[in-house]
Amino acid sequence: MKKTYFISGIDTDCGKTIATGIMAKSLHHYGHKVITQKFIQTGNIGYSEDIEKHRELMGVNLFQEDFDHTTAPLVYSTPVSPHLAAEIDVKEVDIQKVYDATQTLEKRFDHILLEGAGGLMVPYSRSQTTLDYLKASALPLILVTSSKLGSINHTLLSLEVIKKYDIPLHGVVYNHLPHVENFQAVDTVNIIKTYLSENFQGVLFTEIPNIEDHKNYTIPEPVIEQWFKQERIIS
Repeated sequence: MKKTYFISGIDTDCGKTIATGIMAKSLHHYGHKVITQKFIQTGNIGYSEDIEKHRELMGVNLFQEDFDHTTAPLVYSTPVSPHLAAEIDVKEVDIQKVYDATQTLEKRFDHILLEGAGGLMVPYSRSQTTLDYLKASALPLILVTSSKLGSINHTLLSLEVIKKYDIPLHGVVYNHLPHVENFQAVDTVNIIKTYLSENFQGVLFTEIPNIEDHKNYTIPEPVIEQWFKQERIIS
């Protein structure tokens, strides 16, 4: 069954790009036809550095859909929030291009991993945020969190917003970057898992280890099969 998943994070630089690339690499490794897409890219001109990172982690060359910008239809030059980046470039944020690109990819691939920009309430216009897109698209959400200081607060706040806006939450990925003491990471994971069990029963949870080279890491096949071959959308 073809399925598009939206990957967002608790904040900027929480490891969304790494998590997206590793999930895509793992799906590809186990024989799935998968591609990644970028919701909105800022800080680049004519290409998406996040898409390039996905391909690097997947161990594949750029797709034709990367060259013709189907995987990154909205790119702005200044590395700021999408709404401001578009204003600086004097360009429109035509969100329909994202919808159209996803539909095109769904005709060619079995799984599309659509990576967001920043966190859930990042604005892409003066009146709309990523949450509005998620609400309208009804895509299942994968939330990426990390081990950095403050992530408990950011994660629980994000989950509260997901619950409030009735966003279909598919799973949570805990990224063990940056490196922290093991007791700190264990405690953070326990708090998040406890919150999920009490508020999002049945939602999936997995961890990405803190390793030097993520290109050598593949998520175990049973985990990938559980995440991407079963309908486990919890709202």
